[in-house]
Amino acid sequence: MTAALPVRPRFTARRALLIGAALLALCAALGVLALGLGAVRTPAGDVVRVLLGGGDALTRQLVLDLRAPRVVVALLCGAMFAASGTVMQGVIRNPLASPDLIGVGAGAGLAATVFLLAWPQAPAGGLPWAALAGAWGGFGLVLLLAREGGGRLHPVRLALVGVAVAAALGAAQQLVLVRAPDGLSSALTFLTGTVYGADADRAVRLLPWAAVLLPAALILHRTLDVLSLGEDLATSLGTRVQPSRLLALGVGVALAGAAVTGAGILGFVGLLAPHVARLLVGARHARTMPVSMLLGALLVLTADTLGRTLLPPLDVPAGLLTTLVGAPYFLYLLRRTP
Repeated sequence: MTAALPVRPRFTARRALLIGAALLALCAALGVLALGLGAVRTPAGDVVRVLLGGGDALTRQLVLDLRAPRVVVALLCGAMFAASGTVMQGVIRNPLASPDLIGVGAGAGLAATVFLLAWPQAPAGGLPWAALAGAWGGFGLVLLLAREGGGRLHPVRLALVGVAVAAALGAAQQLVLVRAPDGLSSALTFLTGTVYGADADRAVRLLPWAAVLLPAALILHRTLDVLSLGEDLATSLGTRVQPSRLLALGVGVALAGAAVTGAGILGFVGLLAPHVARLLVGARHARTMPVSMLLGALLVLTADTLGRTLLPPLDVPAGLLTTLVGAPYFLYLLRRTP
């Protein structure tokens, strides 16, 4: 009789570290490539020299002043959408939950558009707060319409109601944009899902929100693990479920609302990244959350870089490419959900 061999766990901390390091390296390599793209291409060696403090004045201006803000905004917005999707899927316990599918992104986009048109001279710092209010409004409307008897939320019903509400809010946003003055209308095109035209002001506006909310999402990993077990089991473990849900949802909605002010609505990033992260490192949020953030950053930066190179001199919006990838996966999930 032979002794049974010990079964090694598939998902380990070492595996998560290796995958995280590989994703970080890919983000860095793609960032260098993206910093070299433009009407005047810059070799990767010159980009690296500039990042290390060298290079001539013209190259430094091209790389640091004109191109770096776009790369920073793409990375931050991708990470924030992915973190938001991870939080929402954990709290709602719905694999179809994503900020762009449950009204959060569309509500934030509409509110940001109205805010900029109504108060064009308002301080730029007010924009994320307006987007945050709109994000909560859109999310609340979806929850209200999707709730069934007994307060139950069926995953497919939530997704379908979310798609309908997002479409309605998106149409309202387009109507507002059509009626906007020409100059201001073109300035708001980023809200349709692109990082084209991202400048240092937009990156600086986004940084404080990312610096607070991304670590907050990481800190919430234990709460998300417990909430994923269901209300009864979470309560039996001593968790105050409703305050914990509200806190986690507050962070998730704020992440998506702030990201919309940086790149508009980037379709399906918040859906794809958490699913791929769970396939790579398992369901524990201590590992899923950082890997999901890195995947989201890499996905948006890849989409933006491809968009700049596919049909030059046209700039294909990153949101269009992420939607082309994410929509089939969403339909696949929809078919698998009972």
